[in-house]
Amino acid sequence: MVWHDLLFAHWPVPAGPLRERLPEGLQLDTFEGQAWLGIVPFRMTGIRPRGLFAVPGLSAFPELNVRTYVTAGGKPGVWFFSLDAGNRPAVRIARSTFHLPYFDAEMDCAAEAGGISYKSRRTHRGAPSADFHASYAPTGEIFASRPGTLEEWLTERYCLYSSNRSGRVFRGDIDHVPWPLQPATAQLGRVDLTRILGTTLPDTEPHLLFARRLDVVAWWLEPVA
Repeated sequence: MVWHDLLFAHWPVPAGPLRERLPEGLQLDTFEGQAWLGIVPFRMTGIRPRGLFAVPGLSAFPELNVRTYVTAGGKPGVWFFSLDAGNRPAVRIARSTFHLPYFDAEMDCAAEAGGISYKSRRTHRGAPSADFHASYAPTGEIFASRPGTLEEWLTERYCLYSSNRSGRVFRGDIDHVPWPLQPATAQLGRVDLTRILGTTLPDTEPHLLFARRLDVVAWWLEPVA
């Protein structure tokens, strides 16, 4: 798959509420003792199993996720509290196959004056409402994160974790080149995505990063011992 026009927007948050929502077997990861909550809008193209062609109607759509960072067995990864997507079949496949909390949404992601205009409204039946309106753009040259920095800690993670209804934890590995990051600016109009956590985002400026494109390969889930 290919990820395009991605914004990393992160806020420092108290660790307790995040830790309470993790399944047994996962540990909340922190940077210098601080927990972080991320909101990441982007769009995907070229999604397909290895050796097969992309399927029209399933292989390209925008996605918006709310995430934090965890470890299991010493391996750092990503934990998703929600993932909104503008593709109903893909939502159902991801929910059943990858045990991820995907939700239907009406979404629009468009280029705008060197940046991106992004809108999302959750439409999933029975799910908490969630809206996101923002414009964002890169503001500097591409760079690779340095070892030991917050930028590396937030972005260079090569697996995701999920759990099924019985609480069993799974890991899905991914691989890609180091993120081609850029500093970013964002005008956040409406960010109502954390009701599923029973909390609100802190009233502080987020840490922002942008990435124009990243080619990614992923593996099927495996249970975590």
